[in-house]
Amino acid sequence: MNSIRIVDSAEVHERASVGDGSSIWHLAQVREDASLGENCVVGRGAYIGSGVTLGDNCKVQNYALLYEPATLADGVFVGPAVVLTNDTYPRAINPDGSIKSASDWEATGVHIGKGAAIGARSVCVAPVTIGAWALVAAGSVVTKDVPDHALVAGVPARQLGWVGRTGHRLTEGEPGHFTCPDTGEQFIETDGRLAVKEGEQP
Repeated sequence: MNSIRIVDSAEVHERASVGDGSSIWHLAQVREDASLGENCVVGRGAYIGSGVTLGDNCKVQNYALLYEPATLADGVFVGPAVVLTNDTYPRAINPDGSIKSASDWEATGVHIGKGAAIGARSVCVAPVTIGAWALVAAGSVVTKDVPDHALVAGVPARQLGWVGRTGHRLTEGEPGHFTCPDTGEQFIETDGRLAVKEGEQP
């Protein structure tokens, strides 16, 4: 059974694809060829650009702007007023003063891994990849790739630690060994990357 909910004031292009169980709220815009998975929520005034892809169970909060060609894996949270950019060298005009057209620049995207969360009013400057289960603190400006499970904050964003799948900060026991305070899941840090300890559930 199709259980998609699109309120009257939302604008969803006929060529957009919206998965079952998804909700698109007031004044949101979903452009042509955008693809939303199942059980996604697009909040009031949010913008989903042409060809942007969302996996299942994503939440895009009020007034977030996701410009193409952004891709979000399953379970990504995008907070209120977040911006995912797509122009590395933004200009309204060419050097000769003519208005830039679509053929005068190449869009670059922001890619967000499974379960990651982008805090309110953060800006992710393309091209950049946010790793799975990473957490970007509110108000951050992300200008370089973020590893899986990393906690980053600031302008520009810098890594402060590691977080588990619940979003809570991991606690460190012996050096390089971390534990999630909620699930008990254990991790090992090697060369600036975090991996699930052998024998633990991913």
